[in-house]
Amino acid sequence: MHLVALVERADHVCCRYRVEAFRPHLEAAGHTLSVEPLPRSWWSRWLLFRRLRAATVLVQRRLLPFWELLLLRSSVGRLLFDLDDAVFLRDSYAPRGLEHPGRWRRFVALVRRCDAVIAGNAWLAERVKRAAPNVEVAVIPTCVEPADYTPTTSDRPGTQLVWVGSSSTLQGLERARPMLETVGRSVPGVALKVVCDRFPDLALPLVRVPWDGATEAAEIASADVGIAWVPDDDWSRGKCGLKVLQYLAAGLPVVANPVGVHREMVRPGATGFLATTEDEWVAAVRTLAADAALRRRMGAAGRALVERSYSVRAGASAWRRLLASLQSPSSPGAASPGAA
Repeated sequence: MHLVALVERADHVCCRYRVEAFRPHLEAAGHTLSVEPLPRSWWSRWLLFRRLRAATVLVQRRLLPFWELLLLRSSVGRLLFDLDDAVFLRDSYAPRGLEHPGRWRRFVALVRRCDAVIAGNAWLAERVKRAAPNVEVAVIPTCVEPADYTPTTSDRPGTQLVWVGSSSTLQGLERARPMLETVGRSVPGVALKVVCDRFPDLALPLVRVPWDGATEAAEIASADVGIAWVPDDDWSRGKCGLKVLQYLAAGLPVVANPVGVHREMVRPGATGFLATTEDEWVAAVRTLAADAALRRRMGAAGRALVERSYSVRAGASAWRRLLASLQSPSSPGAASPGAA
């Protein structure tokens, strides 16, 4: 099967982790993959959609205007949609709140016309089914390549926490400022490494590392404990936990709040700790800071979890099963374009 992925940008994090990462495995199975940035102008999109006649097309995350959706659906052979965020909502920090009726209507229109939808977690898959009960939904988590991360053992004094993200997700770290500053005051020797394109102003020792794709994995692996915090809302329940997966792949224990996929990835006492209150965060960090052997055991368990369930190899197997089902003569998408 030839799969054409329509993406925001070829270098966008979602394209890199949810499309390009699987290319070698899909090609080894006899499939081909093309990545096409979705043009900005309607005319360029019209020309692109016409060129994709009879192809299997994956729309990544974008909710198309209705006329564009109809044109694309009428042109292509099979239509797939991939989402790793609650794209039918505004984000946690939107002044007007999460709900956006217009986005939900476009989401419903899109998924009802798809042959299959790829959801990054079970919560997103349930929302897809709520919008389109008859569509095929495959849950394929965001995946990382464990071989890109080499666990290291630090001999520095104290304990270095690490947070990795971008300017858009830095808002979560800034909202958790009181808790992090309490941790800094309560656990001697704790510092926080921030790997980002922008940095917060926190009252605890801060190590600022500008994000660089070439050094990101090594910077994560050279820390001691990964941390993640997200607001307790539906936007966060749609997130797919990339930073937590990176920490686990790097052999780090993780402290995170129990929201969304954090509950699946951070297994208390095994791969890290789930913490809600400031006291729970302080206790978790204090426990890990005092016990290097525990950090190593949890880190090894976390890396094994990634290799088993969240590795590129595991995700590629799920992709191959989905494409095989679409090629099956009994598949609706194999015989006709999809519901109108």
